[in-house]
Amino acid sequence: MSDLGSASRVFFSFPRVTDPRRHRDYNAWHVGDHQPENRALPGVLHGDRWVRTPACRTASEVDDEAAFTGADYVAVYWFAEPARASIAEWLALGASTGEQGRRPDLAWTERRFTGFFEPVASCVAPGSPLSAPAVPFRAHPGVVLEVHRGSRPEAARDLAATPGVVGAWAFESRTSTVADQEPPAWTVILAWCAEDPLAVAAAMSPPAAGLVLRTPLLAVGADPAGWSWFDDAPR
Repeated sequence: MSDLGSASRVFFSFPRVTDPRRHRDYNAWHVGDHQPENRALPGVLHGDRWVRTPACRTASEVDDEAAFTGADYVAVYWFAEPARASIAEWLALGASTGEQGRRPDLAWTERRFTGFFEPVASCVAPGSPLSAPAVPFRAHPGVVLEVHRGSRPEAARDLAATPGVVGAWAFESRTSTVADQEPPAWTVILAWCAEDPLAVAAAMSPPAAGLVLRTPLLAVGADPAGWSWFDDAPR
């Protein structure tokens, strides 16, 4: 049973594809190998990923932190308790697939930011019949992501009240490639959208102090015909 409400740790990754010719290869590997293997682990409650297309980047109202600004994708994994054992199993899978030659992405991706976070708040949109743990499982066109400096769990409530949002979760950093400290260095908010994430982001309230990134992200999907976001990028 995938009870996201019981999770004490999630993992965020903000990868950038360094070779514009490899976006389709990257998504084919992720959809056809990496993500299914990760989701199949008994210690992984849920995993999802989104793309920051050029249109999403243009629609980003705030984009002020080097650790995040270059990312083309965002991935998240939720871990079952006991989290330490689940994470160890997940890391072992990553090591073994690398040894098997199943990590072609390492040659043409970089991750300026990765980290383990703790879920600290969740809420649903007014009138929604869903529970907060069900929101990430709902089919959706994408999300709006915010990154705040320090602790800002209340920002999830603000985003959940935006028209077109189904619900939102807040996560505070515990360890990352940028910081490992208390109090948390970062709060990440994910707001799941029922409508076009670009339109939802445009309707949000003005950014608060401490917000370093607000960007719409689109669901990646499994259809290669839809992976054309970066086809016109310079090569």
